[in-house]
Amino acid sequence: MKGSKKKRLEKAGWKVGTAAELLSLSPAEAAYIELKVRLARQLAARRMELRLSQRAVATRVRSSQSRVARMEAADASVSIDLIVRSLLALGAEPKVLKELVDHPLSSLS
Repeated sequence: MKGSKKKRLEKAGWKVGTAAELLSLSPAEAAYIELKVRLARQLAARRMELRLSQRAVATRVRSSQSRVARMEAADASVSIDLIVRSLLALGAEPKVLKELVDHPLSSLS
């Protein structure tokens, strides 16, 4: 958020903070959520890069289209393990996964 907008909101009585602060997340919880979102975005990007439908991905990972949609949305019901296995099934290189894990946290702002 731009500094000018933040000042304007605070002047109007709003409190500005991060999602982690709003949800009272521990650093470990925030890191877990951010990693899951990063992996989910990578899955969606990989699927689109390969020009596959969610149904086609579901067939490859022996799941359902709705489950793939939930993976891409980083839904709480989906494990990181399933997203990683799906990325690997779509040919993602392990170094890409390493880069996603090694990327510094943005603090969920």
